[in-house]
Amino acid sequence: MVDLGAFNTESSDYPDFAEKIGDAIKKDVAPRGILICGSGVGACIAANKIPGIRAGICHDTYSAHQGVEHDDMNVLVLGARIIGGALALELANAFIGAKFISSEPRYTRRFNKVMAIEAKYQCGDGSNSPA
Repeated sequence: MVDLGAFNTESSDYPDFAEKIGDAIKKDVAPRGILICGSGVGACIAANKIPGIRAGICHDTYSAHQGVEHDDMNVLVLGARIIGGALALELANAFIGAKFISSEPRYTRRFNKVMAIEAKYQCGDGSNSPA
């Protein structure tokens, strides 16, 4: 486990932490990450801007494991102002314990379509303009 979080009580900017998690995953420092902010929305948007990152906000255990099993979600985003500590722990455990079901053709097909969308809109110049 690698802790990339805020280490003080000062206000923090979620894009900075989304980028830290994305970089750690892309550099194989960690296979997945958990990102926490107030609502989770902004952090999820920021994380999903990073090619190869598939972040999802989850408020229930089904979504936390299903996002991995069906969509190969690699970042779990939690809203600290939305859920309590006990539920956050349940969600983290469901996420960590899940595995992508790559043997099922429908999940692989859908995953490949998502990756094709990402590739279509990802440009080498850092913009997101279609090629």
